[in-house]
Amino acid sequence: MKRWASFLLAFEILGIALFSAMYDSLDFRIYWLGGHIVTDDSSLYQERIAGLWFTNTPFMAALFAPLAALPLTLARILWQSGAFAAFIWACSLTAKLAGRRPPLVAVVAAGLLLEPVWHSFFLGQVNLFLLALVLADMHRAALGRPAGIGIGIATAIKLTPAIFIVLLLLTRRTKDAVTALAAFTICTLLTYAIAPDASRIYWLRTFFDTSRVGVTYISNQSPYGMLARILHGTAEIGSWYAAIPLTIGVSGLTIAALWGRRGDWLSATAVTGVTGLLVSPISWAHHWVWIVPALATLLRDERRKTALAGCVIFVLSPLWWTPHNGDPREYGLHLLTPVANCYLIAGLYFLAHMTVRLRHEHDPLATSSPCRHPDAQPHPAGAWAASSGHPGFRYR
Repeated sequence: MKRWASFLLAFEILGIALFSAMYDSLDFRIYWLGGHIVTDDSSLYQERIAGLWFTNTPFMAALFAPLAALPLTLARILWQSGAFAAFIWACSLTAKLAGRRPPLVAVVAAGLLLEPVWHSFFLGQVNLFLLALVLADMHRAALGRPAGIGIGIATAIKLTPAIFIVLLLLTRRTKDAVTALAAFTICTLLTYAIAPDASRIYWLRTFFDTSRVGVTYISNQSPYGMLARILHGTAEIGSWYAAIPLTIGVSGLTIAALWGRRGDWLSATAVTGVTGLLVSPISWAHHWVWIVPALATLLRDERRKTALAGCVIFVLSPLWWTPHNGDPREYGLHLLTPVANCYLIAGLYFLAHMTVRLRHEHDPLATSSPCRHPDAQPHPAGAWAASSGHPGFRYR
């Protein structure tokens, strides 16, 4: 098994290397060009770049200023290499949060088969860096250590990880939440110092504008995207829609906080990541890299059939098999609607599954462990399994 995993991983690494050297990934090109013009008055958000709008934060563009000084191909190779290293780190952290020690080669090789992961490489996206930064803080929280810097930086890069700051507050890790907010503020203010015009336009106008992206595109696997496709556009989606992400956000964060207070930080992380995807109006298919900790949670809890179903959905990615790219059959309500929104449905099912598990969990101390470190301090919620006589928790 390990030999086959090594062979598969070697093949995947070769594919990433060749692809990075030869293919002009669109999103990376936009990042790279953004690094060129971030200090050029307000043009970052007032002019299209490579035919599309730059929609990320000014801090994201500022991070690319050093890479912008390099030739595009070299910069892309370095970026993709960094993304691969970040994914290895994320896989390692996920395994530690699960309290398991599977062969890392096998975990990484299997993870690269997931569509959100390889799609992130295809586009040259930032998702794998964000995943690793957040998981690093969640791992530190699981060990009872100070955390928050990674989440703060991730939020400054792309705002969606801010939901983990709320999780820290709800799990009574107030100092960590303050650290995350401070890291976010420092990154944002530093960017304002070097790109004041771009920063003003982003935070006063672009931040609220979803018209710059194709909301109805099949890759948008959010409730807002699904409704926009069913209703043939966003015009029919009124202010009533705010109740949907609000309900999902409150419910998801409540579930995540309860898992976190029990000391199960893997479940808390997975639930929060999925909740963030469902709350955001734009959740592209490549944003769904949070399937990695979600699948790890299911496998750790021996929910093998559910995990297998998740693997099938996120490896085969049947949403791309349905009519899209402006096809009239992409819109309206029809038999293919569940397939066209399969990531969304899987995310909602996962939240429901974790809610049921939470309600049926009679012994809080029996919750699976995020690899308790011998020197870790107990969490204020008292969820560490000190009574088990083992450095980790008991497994069900």
